[in-house]
Amino acid sequence: MLTGIQVALVGGDARQIEVIRKFSEMDATVTLIGFDNLQSSFSGVTKEEMDPKVFMNLDALVLPPVGTDDAGGVETIFSSQSIRLTEEHISSLPKHAKVYTGMAKPYLIQLCSNAQIELVELFDLDDVAIYNSIPTAEGALMMAIQNTDITIHGSECMVLGMGRTGKTLARVLKGLGAHVRVGVRRKEHFARAWEMGFDPFYIDQLALEVSNIDLIFNTIPTMIVTAQVIAQIPPRAIIIDLASKPGGTDFRFAEKRGIKSILAPGLPGIVAPKTAGRIIANTLCQLILEDTGKRRNAE
Repeated sequence: MLTGIQVALVGGDARQIEVIRKFSEMDATVTLIGFDNLQSSFSGVTKEEMDPKVFMNLDALVLPPVGTDDAGGVETIFSSQSIRLTEEHISSLPKHAKVYTGMAKPYLIQLCSNAQIELVELFDLDDVAIYNSIPTAEGALMMAIQNTDITIHGSECMVLGMGRTGKTLARVLKGLGAHVRVGVRRKEHFARAWEMGFDPFYIDQLALEVSNIDLIFNTIPTMIVTAQVIAQIPPRAIIIDLASKPGGTDFRFAEKRGIKSILAPGLPGIVAPKTAGRIIANTLCQLILEDTGKRRNAE
């Protein structure tokens, strides 16, 4: 249980509802900031303004999966008021407190570093990333089906990247009867893709591999589907870029060529917010429990 643990959630989307529910069930004391329009009520939960005083007794500060923007802005669908996280807020946290988010931009990393507050990026954790790959793959399939006039079965699909999302997506596509090519950078990923029954190739050969493709799914967060690559893609093809913004596709050139390209980061929160929220909630509770146990043992 999290009895006596003080947690604040600042902003977020529908995933945060599951986090709030889990914290409430675990008997944590929960403060919500940026949830003015939230109609649901939970036991042991209060709403506050974005005041540094609220941060002074916290054990954990939970930010949305996307953290903050480059100026500290925190997105929330539950309030019409803008929220900004500043150095004053972070420096008000006790030194034992931790800040949790999905992924952090340099602004947030610098704030926490300056205040010597530990920052935990949940999407860097293997278990969270693997669990999240499931709704990501389902969302990518949904987008592919909505934007094509062919079946996945029998289609020529390409997955760029053999990370946690790439593996799950490639496996799902193959299970539906697609011919799946996988673009990799490392020889061990090439071997694993071959062992799993995919058709692997090295990314530096990408422009030579796309001439007969129907669907390209990119998971690599660097410019990978360049103008030179797009010039070789057939007009019927669709690019679905799952990498975090700004993605790894030259969207301007794709539009110029008449090739449909879609940037679709954060699919778990869009297609399955309840499942994605439970993944985050369970991980947060486990991490906070472990941290609380270590702190009490040290005392």
